[in-house]
Amino acid sequence: MEPLSDLKVVLHSKRANIFYLEKCRVMMKDGRVVYLTEKSEESQYWNIPIANTSVILLGTGTSITQAAVRMLSSAGVPFGFSGGGGTPLFAGTEVQWITPQSEYRPTEYVQQWMKFWFDSEKRLLRAKFFQESRLDFLMKTWEDDRDIKEANIHVDDYEMQHILNIYRNKISTTDNVGDLLATEALMTKELYKYVAKKVGLTDFRRDRDQPIDKANMFLNHGNYLAYGLAATTLWVLGIPHGFAVMHGKTRRGALVFDVADLIKDAIVLPLAFISASAQHSDKEFRDACLQAFATHGALDFMFDKVKEAAITQVSGALL
Repeated sequence: MEPLSDLKVVLHSKRANIFYLEKCRVMMKDGRVVYLTEKSEESQYWNIPIANTSVILLGTGTSITQAAVRMLSSAGVPFGFSGGGGTPLFAGTEVQWITPQSEYRPTEYVQQWMKFWFDSEKRLLRAKFFQESRLDFLMKTWEDDRDIKEANIHVDDYEMQHILNIYRNKISTTDNVGDLLATEALMTKELYKYVAKKVGLTDFRRDRDQPIDKANMFLNHGNYLAYGLAATTLWVLGIPHGFAVMHGKTRRGALVFDVADLIKDAIVLPLAFISASAQHSDKEFRDACLQAFATHGALDFMFDKVKEAAITQVSGALL
């Protein structure tokens, strides 16, 4: 077995592998971390290159041994248990405090985040940056996605351009987070109205608490998938969920909502209405969402924007 001190360490920002595993057992074998799959009477072992792995998500039907946990933690590989398809994240090791052996791991993102977080003006700049990025992702996704365009939903419609232009102007002129939240709520309401009309659900009314129609149920379902991706992003980067830039500062998971908003309107919102109109099952809608997340690089986009907000200048803000 190779000593832990001899592992060739790769910076987390440069690590190539993210594993999502299901219906398998993660364990140690011959000094390596492997996962075991069983088909009929045949068992197969697959190696996990822990020195070049950034995160491991354990989905349905998985287990992990204590020896594998010790090895992963010593190599600085965070891992957690999630639902099917990798969302939502149920539980995971804390990135900053995996084990005593890793107490000197770099914490560049949380340190940079804390440099601006106590300054309300800089938090507002990040909130505006997230909202601008949200619109950029929506425009690109709706331009590229075949299912969305086939539903006659077009980002270059006059009505859509009007909605987006108004919101962009309000983002630039808003001088406090409360007004930005109110403006965001109005924009989302307009998007609901536009997409619902396009798919023939003109009587739609948003009901988060007791949904009885498919559109509302799919919106809730898809939003939780987005929250899972956002939680995973923050978990891997080591930024606590309580340090929000826009949503309520008293909610422990508020930053998850901020990050999830980057992709919700672009993917979850139109697919929820399209699936509701087509009378899809929960599984069909979930599969469509997960496929769209992968196709449009939703998780990569979240990582890029959170890192950009943490360690680069945003609209002239000095970090």
